[in-house]
Amino acid sequence: RCAGRVEIYYQGSWGTVCDEGWDLPDAAVVCQQLGCGGALEAVGSAGFGSGSGQIWLGSVNCSGAEAALWDCPAGPWGEPGCGHKEDAGVICSAAPLQASLLAGLCLLPWGPEGSLPSPDREKIRAVGGESGCSGRVEVWHRGSWGTVCDDSWDMLDAAVACRQLGCG
Repeated sequence: RCAGRVEIYYQGSWGTVCDEGWDLPDAAVVCQQLGCGGALEAVGSAGFGSGSGQIWLGSVNCSGAEAALWDCPAGPWGEPGCGHKEDAGVICSAAPLQASLLAGLCLLPWGPEGSLPSPDREKIRAVGGESGCSGRVEVWHRGSWGTVCDDSWDMLDAAVACRQLGCG
């Protein structure tokens, strides 16, 4: 099942969404956008753990009919007026149905299910770079390719990904 803290990629970095006014229609847009079925719950109060860095959106007010979260009315980008203890999350009704997650939006699960899959059971690739050794990191997990959020991503993580890709 798709569930986790909502993160948006905007202006070159990932950031969270504030839970001010966060409700089921907002969660429904996220779940549909990710191909995860309908929304079962709109999670607030950093229910999937607090993020770090940028908080991109606050006061999101989707009708539920929007194609993407960034199509919903909201406060100004980058000026949410809240802290990470108010990061928004979702619990969706299904696992991802798409071949790959839509670029720019991801869910970051909390706890052991949020860790990267074991390299001996799963696959990894670099997409959109100049070679197979550069680009966006994606992992094959439970039947589909998905992006990797950059929360806590550092040079040690990049070194592991490079070794798994056979790039040194």
